[in-house]
Amino acid sequence: MSAVTTAPLTGRLASRLGRRFTGAPLPWILPVILVIGIFYLYPVFDVFRLAFTDATLIGNRENYTLGSIVNGLGSPALPGILLTTLIFTGGSVVGQQFFGLAIALVVIRGEKRRLWGTTTLRTTALVAWVVPGIAGGIIWQMLFSEAPYGALNSILRVMHLHPVAWLSDPGIAPWSAVIANIWRGTAFSMVVMYAALKSIDPALYEAAEMDGASASQRLIYITLPQLRAAILVNMILITILTINTFDAIIALTGGGPGRATEVLSLYVFNIVFRNYDLSGGSVLSVLMLVISLGLALVYAWFLPREEPT
Repeated sequence: MSAVTTAPLTGRLASRLGRRFTGAPLPWILPVILVIGIFYLYPVFDVFRLAFTDATLIGNRENYTLGSIVNGLGSPALPGILLTTLIFTGGSVVGQQFFGLAIALVVIRGEKRRLWGTTTLRTTALVAWVVPGIAGGIIWQMLFSEAPYGALNSILRVMHLHPVAWLSDPGIAPWSAVIANIWRGTAFSMVVMYAALKSIDPALYEAAEMDGASASQRLIYITLPQLRAAILVNMILITILTINTFDAIIALTGGGPGRATEVLSLYVFNIVFRNYDLSGGSVLSVLMLVISLGLALVYAWFLPREEPT
């Protein structure tokens, strides 16, 4: 076959392949799949594998065994750490949702009334979000400090009130960590709530005003139902973020006093990098993954579903 004959065939074949390539989604998402597989899925699979070994950070040999799972899940310290994690996560999620929605409502109300300072308020709230966890923990350690220079106790002394053992009392320290984490994570919830509030149809509020609905009634019967999906999605995200938080706590309290603020993520860090127990840390990492996925599925169950047309 001559070159003259094969040229049109080659051109038609290339054109046909080009049309198939353009319409098929796989070639476009294949690079993303490869990146996720290399940098995300492989470490997850390796953590599952290490959970069935006796691997350590100081040894090159590893044997497959169930002893690490038995020892990790049977640790007498684990129930207390899970309770601390529950308090830290629950308090943080509730606080971030509440204050995030409150700030978003204030910003929306200020924009409607063209009040000065709404942009400043929104920007100020975002500052805490971009501060690294270690830096945020150090900032709150200075605020909670029981030394003479501690900011919060200095204010209490000026008001002739007794200083509070913010970080040395085992009953108060977990809530101090919750306050610090709420300060850091509220900005993310504010951004989510602000975007969701902007998408609500203003005609709903106009109709409610014509019917004589008060501000609290509009909030309960219009705003919150319209924000249901955003609230649940935000809860999934901030729950997973909070469960994996350890940098702020390690800078704030180091897990103390005792183990009063040692959450599960910090416990995993201590097991791996202080006890050099790689397999034990892998078992607890899998436990964190199971807890996060379980909570995400529970939240997702309550997401509104589109009714079939």
